[in-house]
Amino acid sequence: MLTAAICGDVFASPPVDSILAGIHAVTGPMGCLLIVTNYTGDRLNFGLAAEQAKSEGYKVEIVIVGDDCALPPPRGIAGRRGLAGTILVNKIAGAAAAAGLSLADVAAEAKRASEMVGTMGVALSVCTLPGQVTSDRLGPGKMELGLGIHGEPGAAVADLQPVDVVVSHVLKQILSTETNYVPITRGNRVVLMINGLGATPVMELMIAAGKAVPNLQLEHGLAVERVYTGSFMTSLDMAGFSISIMKADEVILKHLDATTKAPHWPVGVDGNRPPAKIPVPMPPSHSMKSDESLGRPLQLSQQGHVLEVTIEAAAEAVVNLRDRLNEWDSKVGDGDCGSTMYRGATAILEDKKKYYPLNDAAETVNEIGASIRRVMGGTSGILYHIFCKAAYAKLKASSKSGITSKQCEMIFFIKIVSC
Repeated sequence: MLTAAICGDVFASPPVDSILAGIHAVTGPMGCLLIVTNYTGDRLNFGLAAEQAKSEGYKVEIVIVGDDCALPPPRGIAGRRGLAGTILVNKIAGAAAAAGLSLADVAAEAKRASEMVGTMGVALSVCTLPGQVTSDRLGPGKMELGLGIHGEPGAAVADLQPVDVVVSHVLKQILSTETNYVPITRGNRVVLMINGLGATPVMELMIAAGKAVPNLQLEHGLAVERVYTGSFMTSLDMAGFSISIMKADEVILKHLDATTKAPHWPVGVDGNRPPAKIPVPMPPSHSMKSDESLGRPLQLSQQGHVLEVTIEAAAEAVVNLRDRLNEWDSKVGDGDCGSTMYRGATAILEDKKKYYPLNDAAETVNEIGASIRRVMGGTSGILYHIFCKAAYAKLKASSKSGITSKQCEMIFFIKIVSC
């Protein structure tokens, strides 16, 4: 990794004297490589410090990293901004230096890596500068695409979208053949980095990574060799993440896998490799799928109508109680009871349209148990599944003597009251 990092004020380039002091502190006979993100202040200050160090007899090289893929190809001289892909360049250059390569070769490795990586970020909130009022440019229910790391506005503001939609859009932007920002085509090997911007929990970053890996494999035909997930280049307290994709080969992977004492560089059991097999979600299973005679009847009997109305009333009551149940549960537990019950109720309402043999109360209760088992976790899910199994057994045993509409109503009345 890096031997030194030189900091300026918040979101400002360090001054020349600070950079020169850093060069003096760490540069040995092999020389010094400065890795600089592509911002005007950084380039000017680091460039002048490098020239000053050279005039003093130091060997100094500079590599500029501009991995931003959010904006159209530059028409001026500013170029692409340096984002989280810089971290991968730092690691590759540091490993090359530790391996004993010459300054020229280390600079060449870093420059090559910088040309192989693309990054794009998504923010759900703007950051708060110390001592300043938080900007309100992002309204409620909005997200910003293609932002920079200094709180500067992104390329576009859009309505909040599910994470799989966001990840898909970002990956398409980075890998676009129109902009051709990164030389990555189908069949290539790549490295993926999911970078938190400061206020995003690891769990949410892992969700984004879980969406990105199969998308890269299936939609773009890429072999994902390594996955790095964490907060590597943050923007104070900004909520959001960025995705970086780097074209990989054996040399790049060797440098990324090289050991480092940097405390926050992620090291997995197997070198941060994703699973070789793509996890495929199991299709919804229903307990009676093998019997084609069981399913929603084309025509409902009187009992079937009563049963359907009762199921709808009970499930919709649970849906409407979600927030209140969460509020009550938060006073004595973890506050998720309403959300868990909501998942079960919405699954019942959806499955009822196709899978429930409503003219048969016993089998319908069994199918309700299957719906609950599929979507409801925790204690409540298994309890309701057991309840449905017990009710199914009781109704099945009573089927010879017939089941009245009143009995059906009572089952679901008990169910909703127990909630």
